[in-house]
Amino acid sequence: MNQKKSLLVGVILGGLGVALGAFGAHALKATLTQTGRLETFELAVRYEFYHAFALLFIGILQQFLNTKYLRIASLLFFTGTLFFSGSLYMLCFTNHTTFAIVTPVGGILLILGWLFLGLGIYSKK
Repeated sequence: MNQKKSLLVGVILGGLGVALGAFGAHALKATLTQTGRLETFELAVRYEFYHAFALLFIGILQQFLNTKYLRIASLLFFTGTLFFSGSLYMLCFTNHTTFAIVTPVGGILLILGWLFLGLGIYSKK
């Protein structure tokens, strides 16, 4: 993703993280506790926030280092967050473990995002 998209997606993920975190802490807390999914929900929110900040960081960094690695890293962080946190949210909302199959794929995409972020910084001449 380019600089503007990285920043916008970071802002959107951050805002959604606040909204979903508040929704989970207040409206869903009893249900999540009853189903044993409160920790899962909190993990999804936490990882969404981590990668919202990572996308904001990449967006700022792209002003100084605009490499293909950073563009790839931002895309990996976005898709990884959708797969990782999204699958955990679906698991929490539906309590169907089928969604958990996607979670490791999201985790791998996030790891690759960090790798490409490192490559983007390292490749600076």
